[in-house]
Amino acid sequence: MRIDMPIPYVRYIGGKSVQRGPMAQKTRPKPRKRATNVSLREDLLAEARELGVNVSTAAEIGLARAIATEREARWLRENRQAIESANAYVERHGLPLGHYRQF
Repeated sequence: MRIDMPIPYVRYIGGKSVQRGPMAQKTRPKPRKRATNVSLREDLLAEARELGVNVSTAAEIGLARAIATEREARWLRENRQAIESANAYVERHGLPLGHYRQF
């Protein structure tokens, strides 16, 4: 059997792998950065500088985590009724395909 489909391959260019072919993942454009002012505790800022911590990167990571945590909490609040309903169903009737489980 012959399949006439190009096979993706990986090339190493300048120490980085670059995938080619139809299955290559599209790269997302780098998000633009915007200068902003934030107020930070002096002791944290001094210690970060002493340790060589990039304050902008650390703030960005912390903000991304805070956003993810808040999104998760909101989703759970918005879907609490459906989650409780699904759990009650499983308690009353068992898992929908539970009889197929082998453990």
